[in-house]
Amino acid sequence: MNKTKPRQVIFDTDPGVDDAMALYFALAHPGIDVVGITTTFGNVTVEQAALNALYLCEIAGKHIPVTRGVARPWRKPAESPPTHIHGADGLGNLAQRVSVKQALDPRSSAQFIVDMARAQPGELTLVAVGPLGNLSLALKLEPKLPQLLWEVILMGGTILEPGNVSPVAEANIWNDPHAADPVFTAGWKLTMVGLDVTHRVILPVSLFKKIAHHHHQHLATDTLHEAVSFYADFYSGLYPHVAEIHGCFGHDVLAFIYLVNPELLTTELGCIRVATEGLAQGQTMMNRKALASYPQAGWEQDKPLTQVCMTVNAPACLTLIEETLMAPWLT
Repeated sequence: MNKTKPRQVIFDTDPGVDDAMALYFALAHPGIDVVGITTTFGNVTVEQAALNALYLCEIAGKHIPVTRGVARPWRKPAESPPTHIHGADGLGNLAQRVSVKQALDPRSSAQFIVDMARAQPGELTLVAVGPLGNLSLALKLEPKLPQLLWEVILMGGTILEPGNVSPVAEANIWNDPHAADPVFTAGWKLTMVGLDVTHRVILPVSLFKKIAHHHHQHLATDTLHEAVSFYADFYSGLYPHVAEIHGCFGHDVLAFIYLVNPELLTTELGCIRVATEGLAQGQTMMNRKALASYPQAGWEQDKPLTQVCMTVNAPACLTLIEETLMAPWLT
């Protein structure tokens, strides 16, 4: 892999307001080249996720292949999308939309991932910020995928921070735990960016208003500002310390920050397994004692390890997000 070129990325996503933040950060950053967007259910239905990805690219003047992927969890019952968090349309119930010219790539998201990885072995990074069904399905289609991708970075899970859908589970993993566990045990270079760090970075709505004004009311940054305002209303109603600045958690954008500036986060290395049933469903359990020999099946010493982000330099992340989105990246 040539590290002097922008990192070529497939973005696996369920847009989603924080997904939109992450996508625009990636499109604006000179060190990232988004070569494909694969969509999944999660914050919205997979149909809406695909429409939103196409729309966000259209209004930003970017033409990137977009695919539609898995529509439901592997085994557990499907949940209704969290319209109270992201809006019925996933982007804060936008008042209006312009028409979209670009059509979906006809391949499934999993097939697209496999095709791209086979065509460019060792070159692609996959950044996944939704439920992990597309990645698990891609692994079934191509068992050598961990050797074909350069790296996988996912936003999901939590180790010490309380969960956001149960006391122990984060939403992306909880939405499809049976798909998530194979991702953590596949053997690729894997980094988990979870609630331990995403709950430490609070983004004020005023930042996105400033960005929109800087770009002279460009439709893309206006749309992002409108969507973030809706999203921040939810988080400000839930967390008093977030309400103080009328803000929200960036969640997904932290995965891209780790990609381009990993020094802003600290990591621990350990085996991660996902609880698939019961009260702990969706919990990302980490073996933090590398030399421990646990008797239960599933914690064998040969299990692949995951880098888990545990702390973050929040002020530096805020500065990076602002500088990146204020740059002249829109046409």
